[in-house]
Order: sequence, then C-alpha cells, then structure tokens
Amino acid sequence: MIKKLNNLLSAVRVIRGNSLAEFATVSALMATLAGTAAPALSSLVNTAKVNKSTNEMDKILVQAKNFYDATADIEGRGRLPGQDKFNRAVGGFGPAIGTTLGQQNAAINSVLAQIGENGSFKSYNNENGSKWRSVFGTTNADAYRSSILSEGHWSDDTFTACPTCKGTKPGHEEWLELFGENALSSSFQDGHFIYIVLAGGGTGEKAFPPILYVADVENPAELHVTLAP
Repeated sequence: MIKKLNNLLSAVRVIRGNSLAEFATVSALMATLAGTAAPALSSLVNTAKVNKSTNEMDKILVQAKNFYDATADIEGRGRLPGQDKFNRAVGGFGPAIGTTLGQQNAAINSVLAQIGENGSFKSYNNENGSKWRSVFGTTNADAYRSSILSEGHWSDDTFTACPTCKGTKPGHEEWLELFGENALSSSFQDGHFIYIVLAGGGTGEKAFPPILYVADVENPAELHVTLAP
C-alpha cells in the first residue's frame, strides 16, 4: 500500500510539474505577445488620431475656400476668415497691413521655420504659438479636450475696423458661423486648432492671394494643412 501511495504521489508530482512548466511557457508567450502588440496597438491608435485630426483640418480648409470664393464674388477680392480685408494678415507673420510678393515669400519662410521639415513648433506649450490664433476661440470649451490654454501661447484674432474693410468680426466668430456654431476639436488630449493668414496683395495680373495655414497644437510641425486659393 505504501509503495502504491508513493507511486501515486510521484505521478502527481510529474503531472503537476508539467502543468506548471506549461503554464510558465504560456505565460512567457503571452508576455512576449503583449510586449510586441502594445507598441503596434499604440501606433495604430496614434495613426487613427492623426488621421482624425487631419480630416478635421481638411474640413476647415473646405469652409475657408467657400468663404474665400463667396467674398470674392461679393467684395471683388477674396479674403479668408479673420481677414478684415484681403491685404491684411491674421497672426504674427509678415506685414499686418499690405504686403509685396517678396514679403509674402519671406513670411512663408518664417512659417516653414516653425512647421516645415525640422520645424521648431512641436508642442502645444511652445512659445512659437504666440504668433498663431485660435480657430474657434480660446474660451470655447467645445474646441478643447483638456485645460491646456493656460500653458499655450496662442490667442484670439481681434477685429479692427477700417473705411475700406469688408470684415465685421474677429476670425473665431467667422469660423464658428461657417460651422453652424459647432466647433471642431482635435482628437488629441492636448490638441487645439490654430491658424494664421499671410496677407495677399498686388493688383491686376500681379495680384496674389492670401495664404492660410491651419495646425493642431499637439504638434504643429507634423500636423498642419495649407490653403493658397
């Protein structure tokens, strides 16, 4: 009886040992798979957010082009949201009022230093934001996913009346009207849509249009779109 009991205990030990070994193997395999899948999943999530943010900015460009075409028909020269007149800038790039083509090209280079290849504007709290304006307003809660305004440097566009200006309100109010008072928000936690407009100028055959840049403050150097009507 004792011998049979010992044989049984030995068999249990073998079975138990095999089970533990198998469990350890499976656990190690699962850990390996999880370690491999996590970066891939994170990459997929980030790609989805990038695509969503870009799609939203494309919607902004569509509305900007519609606005430009409508004002061109009504006012004779197209302008972009935030522009009081076609030859006025929005934001801090280039001359605020009136510009030459050479000055616009210089302003383009300044913009590209921030959001071009190897641009310096890579996060929402970068001081480069001081030259940019909020698309839907700095105090519009629907345009944010988190409280990043206190750390950001962008601001609202302001309206300045002039005898020949056709615009009647600041940029964020014009943008909101274009979207039926429904602000778009970035898919990123620290995202928010900002923009600038380089002034247009010239006359007749030498006329050149304003240029719009829209960016997501999550990483403007990587997340931005452009419209040159």
